[in-house]
Amino acid sequence: MRHRVMGILLVTALCLSGAAGFGQEKKKEAEPLKIKVGDVAPDFTLVEYDGQKVKPVSLHDFKGKKQVALAFFVFAFTGG
Repeated sequence: MRHRVMGILLVTALCLSGAAGFGQEKKKEAEPLKIKVGDVAPDFTLVEYDGQKVKPVSLHDFKGKKQVALAFFVFAFTGG
C-alpha cells in the first residue's frame, strides 16, 4: 500500500512539473544591435534627473540642433 501511494505521489509530481511549462512559449532573445564606431546611433529615450524633477530625454530632441557624444561606462558609480 505504501509503495502504491508513493508511486501515485511521484506520478502526480512529475505530471505537475511537466504541466508547469506547458503552453508557455519561450521568448526569443533580442538580437544585439550591430553598431560600429562612427555609425549613427538609433533613436532612444532615457530619463534625466536634475535633482529636482525627472523628465524623459530622447536623442531625436537634439537632431540638427547639437552634436551629441555617447559614452557608456559599465558599472559606473557601483563601487565594483
